[in-house]
Amino acid sequence: MIERYAAFTDSPAGGNPAGVVLDASELTDPRMLEIAAELGYSETAFVTERDGDRYRVRYFSPLAEVPFCGHATVATAVALGPGDHLFVTNAGEVPVTVDTSGTATLTSVPPAVAELPEADLAALLGALRWDAGELDPELPPRVAYAGAYHPVLAVTSRERLAGLDYDVPALKALMTGRGWTTVQLVFRDGPDTFDVRNPFPVGGVYEDPATGAAAAAFGGYLRGLGLVADDAVLHLRQGDDMGRPSRITVRLVAGSPGVRVSGRAVPMG
Repeated sequence: MIERYAAFTDSPAGGNPAGVVLDASELTDPRMLEIAAELGYSETAFVTERDGDRYRVRYFSPLAEVPFCGHATVATAVALGPGDHLFVTNAGEVPVTVDTSGTATLTSVPPAVAELPEADLAALLGALRWDAGELDPELPPRVAYAGAYHPVLAVTSRERLAGLDYDVPALKALMTGRGWTTVQLVFRDGPDTFDVRNPFPVGGVYEDPATGAAAAAFGGYLRGLGLVADDAVLHLRQGDDMGRPSRITVRLVAGSPGVRVSGRAVPMG
Protein backbone atom coordinates (compact mmCIF):
# COMPACT_ATOMS: atom_id res chain seq x y z
CA MET A 1 0.00 0.00 0.00
CA ILE A 2 1.26 3.48 -0.89
CA GLU A 3 0.77 6.12 1.80
CA ARG A 4 1.15 9.85 1.21
CA TYR A 5 2.50 12.26 3.79
CA ALA A 6 3.48 15.93 3.86
CA ALA A 7 6.69 16.36 5.85
CA PHE A 8 7.97 19.36 7.83
CA THR A 9 4.50 20.82 8.20
CA ASP A 10 1.31 20.68 10.27
CA SER A 11 -0.89 20.90 7.17
CA PRO A 12 -1.35 18.62 4.14
CA ALA A 13 -1.23 21.80 2.03
CA GLY A 14 2.30 22.61 3.22
CA GLY A 15 5.59 20.81 3.50
CA ASN A 16 7.12 18.33 1.07
CA PRO A 17 4.93 15.43 -0.10
CA ALA A 18 6.47 11.97 0.19
CA GLY A 19 5.30 8.55 -0.79
CA VAL A 20 5.75 5.83 1.83
CA VAL A 21 5.61 2.09 1.19
CA LEU A 22 5.99 0.25 4.50
CA ASP A 23 6.21 -3.21 2.93
CA ALA A 24 8.26 -3.17 -0.25
CA SER A 25 9.91 -6.55 0.33
CA GLU A 26 8.59 -7.97 -2.94
CA LEU A 27 9.13 -4.92 -5.13
CA THR A 28 11.90 -4.87 -7.74
CA ASP A 29 14.09 -1.84 -8.32
CA PRO A 30 12.33 -0.99 -11.61
CA ARG A 31 8.95 -1.18 -9.89
CA MET A 32 10.05 1.10 -7.05
CA LEU A 33 11.31 3.63 -9.57
CA GLU A 34 8.05 3.30 -11.49
CA ILE A 35 5.99 3.98 -8.37
CA ALA A 36 8.11 7.02 -7.53
CA ALA A 37 7.64 8.34 -11.07
CA GLU A 38 3.89 7.74 -10.93
CA LEU A 39 3.58 9.66 -7.66
CA GLY A 40 5.77 12.47 -8.96
CA TYR A 41 6.97 13.50 -5.51
CA SER A 42 10.61 14.45 -5.02
CA GLU A 43 11.10 11.14 -3.16
CA THR A 44 9.24 8.00 -2.17
CA ALA A 45 10.57 5.79 0.64
CA PHE A 46 10.42 2.00 0.47
CA VAL A 47 10.89 -0.25 3.49
CA THR A 48 12.37 -3.38 1.94
CA GLU A 49 13.28 -5.29 5.14
CA ARG A 50 12.31 -5.16 8.80
CA ASP A 51 13.88 -6.71 11.89
CA GLY A 52 12.18 -5.39 15.01
CA ASP A 53 12.77 -1.63 15.05
CA ARG A 54 15.49 -1.88 12.41
CA TYR A 55 14.39 -1.05 8.86
CA ARG A 56 16.12 -1.20 5.51
CA VAL A 57 14.91 1.92 3.70
CA ARG A 58 15.54 2.99 0.12
CA TYR A 59 14.58 6.26 -1.54
CA PHE A 60 13.62 6.89 -5.16
CA SER A 61 13.01 10.16 -6.97
CA PRO A 62 11.00 10.08 -10.22
CA LEU A 63 14.28 9.62 -12.12
CA ALA A 64 16.69 7.68 -9.89
CA GLU A 65 17.49 6.19 -6.51
CA VAL A 66 19.07 8.61 -4.02
CA PRO A 67 21.24 7.55 -1.06
CA PHE A 68 19.31 9.43 1.61
CA CYS A 69 16.26 11.66 1.90
CA GLY A 70 15.34 13.56 5.03
CA HIS A 71 11.71 14.46 4.40
CA ALA A 72 10.79 10.92 3.34
CA THR A 73 12.60 9.62 6.45
CA VAL A 74 10.46 11.88 8.63
CA ALA A 75 7.32 10.78 6.78
CA THR A 76 8.17 7.08 7.05
CA ALA A 77 9.01 7.31 10.75
CA VAL A 78 5.74 9.08 11.52
CA ALA A 79 3.87 6.44 9.50
CA LEU A 80 5.54 3.75 11.65
CA GLY A 81 4.40 5.49 14.83
CA PRO A 82 5.91 6.79 18.09
CA GLY A 83 9.12 5.23 19.34
CA ASP A 84 12.73 4.70 18.36
CA HIS A 85 13.50 3.39 14.88
CA LEU A 86 16.76 2.66 13.09
CA PHE A 87 16.81 3.19 9.33
CA VAL A 88 19.52 1.44 7.36
CA THR A 89 19.97 3.61 4.26
CA ASN A 90 22.40 3.53 1.35
CA ALA A 91 24.28 6.32 3.16
CA GLY A 92 24.48 4.49 6.50
CA GLU A 93 22.45 4.01 9.67
CA VAL A 94 20.06 6.82 10.62
CA PRO A 95 18.31 6.67 14.03
CA VAL A 96 14.88 8.30 14.11
CA THR A 97 12.72 9.04 17.14
CA VAL A 98 9.02 9.89 16.86
CA ASP A 99 7.12 11.49 19.75
CA THR A 100 3.40 11.30 20.42
CA SER A 101 2.75 14.67 18.71
CA GLY A 102 3.91 13.34 15.35
CA THR A 103 7.30 15.03 15.38
CA ALA A 104 10.20 12.95 14.10
CA THR A 105 13.87 13.63 14.82
CA LEU A 106 16.52 11.96 12.70
CA THR A 107 20.23 11.91 13.44
CA SER A 108 22.32 12.08 10.28
CA VAL A 109 25.46 10.18 9.44
CA PRO A 110 28.59 12.22 10.33
CA PRO A 111 28.68 15.31 8.11
CA ALA A 112 31.59 16.61 6.06
CA VAL A 113 32.45 19.88 4.35
CA ALA A 114 34.69 20.33 1.32
CA GLU A 115 35.87 23.21 -0.84
CA LEU A 116 33.82 24.08 -3.90
CA PRO A 117 36.31 24.40 -6.77
CA GLU A 118 36.31 27.77 -8.52
CA ALA A 119 35.36 26.23 -11.86
CA ASP A 120 32.37 24.47 -10.28
CA LEU A 121 31.34 27.69 -8.51
CA ALA A 122 31.46 29.60 -11.78
CA ALA A 123 29.41 26.92 -13.55
CA LEU A 124 26.91 26.83 -10.69
CA LEU A 125 26.48 30.59 -10.68
CA GLY A 126 26.03 30.53 -14.45
CA ALA A 127 23.33 27.86 -14.28
CA LEU A 128 21.54 29.76 -11.51
CA ARG A 129 21.93 33.05 -13.41
CA TRP A 130 23.45 34.56 -10.28
CA ASP A 131 26.37 36.96 -9.93
CA ALA A 132 29.31 36.36 -7.57
CA GLY A 133 28.76 39.84 -6.13
CA GLU A 134 25.41 38.69 -4.71
CA LEU A 135 27.01 36.04 -2.49
CA ASP A 136 27.22 36.46 1.28
CA PRO A 137 30.91 36.59 2.26
CA GLU A 138 30.02 35.44 5.78
CA LEU A 139 28.74 32.09 4.41
CA PRO A 140 31.34 30.95 1.87
CA PRO A 141 30.50 28.47 -0.90
CA ARG A 142 31.23 24.87 0.02
CA VAL A 143 30.02 21.33 -0.70
CA ALA A 144 28.34 19.82 2.37
CA TYR A 145 27.48 16.19 3.08
CA ALA A 146 25.30 14.39 5.62
CA GLY A 147 24.19 11.37 3.60
CA ALA A 148 24.05 13.18 0.25
CA TYR A 149 26.10 15.96 -1.33
CA HIS A 150 24.80 19.53 -1.58
CA PRO A 151 26.73 22.63 -2.65
CA VAL A 152 25.87 25.55 -0.35
CA LEU A 153 25.48 29.06 -1.79
CA ALA A 154 24.32 32.00 0.35
CA VAL A 155 23.13 35.37 -0.90
CA THR A 156 22.76 38.73 0.86
CA SER A 157 19.27 39.42 -0.51
CA ARG A 158 16.03 37.61 0.25
CA GLU A 159 14.70 38.98 -3.05
CA ARG A 160 17.46 37.20 -4.97
CA LEU A 161 16.46 33.93 -3.30
CA ALA A 162 12.79 34.56 -4.09
CA GLY A 163 13.59 35.16 -7.77
CA LEU A 164 14.90 31.67 -8.46
CA ASP A 165 14.90 31.03 -12.21
CA TYR A 166 17.65 28.63 -13.19
CA ASP A 167 18.80 26.95 -16.40
CA VAL A 168 17.38 23.46 -15.88
CA PRO A 169 19.49 21.51 -18.44
CA ALA A 170 22.72 23.25 -17.38
CA LEU A 171 22.18 22.75 -13.66
CA LYS A 172 21.07 19.16 -14.11
CA ALA A 173 24.17 18.34 -16.17
CA LEU A 174 26.47 19.98 -13.62
CA MET A 175 24.83 18.22 -10.66
CA THR A 176 24.86 14.86 -12.41
CA GLY A 177 28.54 15.22 -13.23
CA ARG A 178 29.44 16.14 -9.65
CA GLY A 179 27.12 13.73 -7.81
CA TRP A 180 25.18 16.54 -6.10
CA THR A 181 21.66 15.72 -4.92
CA THR A 182 20.25 19.22 -4.43
CA VAL A 183 21.71 22.72 -4.23
CA GLN A 184 21.27 24.44 -0.85
CA LEU A 185 20.52 28.10 -1.54
CA VAL A 186 20.50 30.24 1.60
CA PHE A 187 19.61 33.66 2.97
CA ARG A 188 20.52 34.29 6.61
CA ASP A 189 17.67 36.16 8.31
CA GLY A 190 19.16 36.09 11.80
CA PRO A 191 21.76 34.37 13.98
CA ASP A 192 19.85 31.08 13.94
CA THR A 193 17.20 31.59 11.23
CA PHE A 194 17.61 30.90 7.52
CA ASP A 195 15.46 30.93 4.41
CA VAL A 196 16.49 28.14 2.04
CA ARG A 197 15.58 26.79 -1.40
CA ASN A 198 16.70 23.55 -3.04
CA PRO A 199 16.67 22.95 -6.80
CA PHE A 200 16.42 19.23 -7.59
CA PRO A 201 16.51 18.79 -11.38
CA VAL A 202 18.48 15.52 -11.13
CA GLY A 203 15.42 14.00 -9.47
CA GLY A 204 13.03 15.28 -12.10
CA VAL A 205 11.69 17.98 -9.78
CA TYR A 206 12.30 21.72 -10.26
CA GLU A 207 12.50 22.41 -6.53
CA ASP A 208 12.03 20.70 -3.17
CA PRO A 209 9.57 22.34 -0.73
CA ALA A 210 11.58 20.84 2.18
CA THR A 211 14.92 19.05 2.15
CA GLY A 212 15.91 17.31 5.38
CA ALA A 213 19.12 15.85 3.95
CA ALA A 214 20.30 19.30 2.87
CA ALA A 215 19.27 20.72 6.25
CA ALA A 216 21.49 18.17 7.98
CA ALA A 217 24.36 18.93 5.61
CA PHE A 218 23.88 22.66 6.20
CA GLY A 219 24.03 22.14 9.97
CA GLY A 220 27.31 20.30 9.49
CA TYR A 221 28.55 23.11 7.24
CA LEU A 222 27.79 25.80 9.82
CA ARG A 223 29.46 23.87 12.61
CA GLY A 224 32.39 22.78 10.47
CA LEU A 225 33.20 26.38 9.52
CA GLY A 226 32.72 27.64 13.08
CA LEU A 227 29.76 29.82 12.08
CA VAL A 228 27.56 28.63 14.95
CA ALA A 229 28.20 27.19 18.40
CA ASP A 230 28.83 23.49 18.92
CA ASP A 231 25.47 23.44 20.71
CA ALA A 232 22.97 25.25 18.53
CA VAL A 233 19.34 25.11 17.43
CA LEU A 234 18.71 26.41 13.93
CA HIS A 235 15.43 27.19 12.20
CA LEU A 236 15.08 26.75 8.44
CA ARG A 237 12.18 28.11 6.42
CA GLN A 238 11.64 26.47 3.06
CA GLY A 239 8.83 26.16 0.54
CA ASP A 240 7.33 29.61 1.17
CA ASP A 241 8.15 30.77 -2.36
CA MET A 242 6.41 27.65 -3.73
CA GLY A 243 3.24 28.06 -1.67
CA ARG A 244 4.10 24.99 0.47
CA PRO A 245 5.58 26.43 3.69
CA SER A 246 7.92 24.05 5.50
CA ARG A 247 9.62 24.41 8.86
CA ILE A 248 12.76 22.43 9.69
CA THR A 249 14.57 22.44 13.03
CA VAL A 250 18.28 21.57 13.04
CA ARG A 251 20.06 20.82 16.30
CA LEU A 252 23.78 20.51 16.88
CA VAL A 253 24.95 18.76 20.04
CA ALA A 254 28.52 19.10 21.28
CA GLY A 255 30.32 15.77 21.20
CA SER A 256 27.78 14.21 18.82
CA PRO A 257 28.95 14.09 15.19
CA GLY A 258 25.51 13.53 13.70
CA VAL A 259 23.17 16.45 12.98
CA ARG A 260 19.64 16.23 14.37
CA VAL A 261 16.82 17.28 12.04
CA SER A 262 13.25 17.53 13.34
CA GLY A 263 9.84 18.12 11.84
CA ARG A 264 6.28 16.97 11.79
CA ALA A 265 4.51 14.95 9.11
CA VAL A 266 0.82 14.59 8.40
CA PRO A 267 -1.19 12.26 6.13
CA MET A 268 -2.32 13.77 2.85
CA GLY A 269 -5.45 11.64 2.65
